Order: sequence, then structure tokens, then C-alpha cells
Amino acid sequence: MSRSGRQLSAVLLTIAAAAPLAACATAESGGGEASCVLQYTFEGRTYTDAGGEADFTVGAELGTAVKPPCEDTGGADPAEQPTKETAYRVAGVSPQVAVAVGTSPQDAQLVAVRTDGEVPPEVRKLLDGS
Repeated sequence: MSRSGRQLSAVLLTIAAAAPLAACATAESGGGEASCVLQYTFEGRTYTDAGGEADFTVGAELGTAVKPPCEDTGGADPAEQPTKETAYRVAGVSPQVAVAVGTSPQDAQLVAVRTDGEVPPEVRKLLDGS
């Protein structure tokens, strides 16, 4: 085999070996089949990702929200434990509708209680920028 043929073979082998890793990385980043829904429980309610970029103001600390282990493969990993983060008030929105959750106010994400799969109108306004 010529030198260029060996180089081409090496490149093709590298691509073939990397493909499963790329697929796995895509799945973990939300681009593939396996991904976890951003979900928290707080004061007996379940909050999920609000569904987009929202302009909101983080208010006072409310308490502790619990994020369950990811079950993206159909079963819980017994080694994976729920995590706890701080729930914060979202200015202008009842905590019964939405809260911001994170390790600090600066990294808090907006999560909302959904009804029939839809975010409440108060949260929709934040997502739409109105």
C-alpha cells in the first residue's frame, strides 16, 4: 500500500472510532435521543424548564428545590442521588407558577409549573419579552 493509502486508511479508522463518541456526546447535550428534562420539586409542586430564553429578575431566596436523578435510559441509576439547589422568587410571578433555581441568583434558571404541557401566561410573557 502506498504512503497516501496508509494515511487515508488511518484517517478513516480515526473517523470510524470517533463516531460513537460523537453520538454519545450529542445525546448528552440534548441533540440525540437520551437527555434529561430539567425538573425540580419545590413545596410539593413540580417545575420544569420554562422552554426558552426569558428576561426575568431573581428575587428573594425561597428555600430548597430538589432535582431528581436523570432517568433518560428508562431506569434510575441507584448510585445517582437527587441534588438540591436554591429556589428564588421571580419578580412579578407567584412562586406557585414559577421560580428560579440555581446555586446562586446569577446562575438561576427559570422553571415553571406546566398545565396540560403549557407554561402559564405569566411565564409566557417573560419568554416573549413583554
